[in-house]
Amino acid sequence: MSKGSHAVDFRAENIVATFGKRTAVDDVSLLCAAGAVTAIIGPSGCGKSTLLRCFNRLHERVPGARVSGRAFIAGDDIYSSTANVVTLRRRIGMVFQRATPFPTMTVYENVASGIRPGTPGSARGAVRDSVERALRRAALWDDVRDRLNASALSLSGGQQQRLCIARALATEPQVLLLDEPTASLDPLSTQRIEELVYDLRRDVTVIIVTHNLQQAARVSDRTAFMLNGKVVEMSDTGTLFTTPCDSRTEAYVTGRFG
Repeated sequence: MSKGSHAVDFRAENIVATFGKRTAVDDVSLLCAAGAVTAIIGPSGCGKSTLLRCFNRLHERVPGARVSGRAFIAGDDIYSSTANVVTLRRRIGMVFQRATPFPTMTVYENVASGIRPGTPGSARGAVRDSVERALRRAALWDDVRDRLNASALSLSGGQQQRLCIARALATEPQVLLLDEPTASLDPLSTQRIEELVYDLRRDVTVIIVTHNLQQAARVSDRTAFMLNGKVVEMSDTGTLFTTPCDSRTEAYVTGRFG
C-alpha cells in the first residue's frame, strides 16, 4: 500500500463482524468521501464502535472475533492477504472514547512515539518538526509548547484527548477514526474538539461515532444511522435529520427511542 498525507475515499463492502456466535455488524456497506466528516449514529449496542474497529483491523484482535467483507482506502483492500497491518494503522488513525495517553511518557514522547519508526534515520529535527506540526493540527501547541517534557497525565482531560488526536495525526493518516471522542469531556473541551474535527476535514477523511445527535449535526457532512448491526439509512446530514426516508431513522432522530 502506498502512504500519503492527503484525504482519500474510504469504502466498506458487506462487512460482517461477530463475537463468537453473536453478530455485531451485519452486512454493512458505506462510502466515506475524501475530505469529509462522516458520522455514525445509533443506540447503544447497535454495532457502531465495532464497525469502526473493523476499519483499522482492531476487531479481529479480540479473542473469538471474526470479520468478513472488504474495505478499501484509496482503492487498497485493507483485508488483502498482502496488506501490512502496521502500515495500515499509520494510514488509518484512531482515537478512543477515553483519552489514552501513554502514562509513563512525556507530552513530546506521546506524539513522537508514532513518528520514530518511520522517520528516515530517526533524525531528531524531523521528529521535532513532526511533533510540533501534529500538536498544531490538534490545536494543542499553544497549551503545551512550554510543557513538552511534562507528563502527559499532567494535562486536563480535554487536553489529553487532543494529545491522543495529535498522536494519531503524527503519522499523517489519510483517515481518522473517532470513537465517541468527547463522551467524557466538559462542554468547553467538547467544543474545542468539535472545532478541530471541522477543521481537519480539509485534509483528512474523518469518521466519527457519536451518541450525541447535536454533535453529529454540527460536525458531519454525511450521517449513517445504525440499528441492530445494520445501516438503516445514510445521507447528507441535513437530509437525514430533517427528512429521513426510513421511519426508524425518524423515530431515533426525533427522540422516540434510543
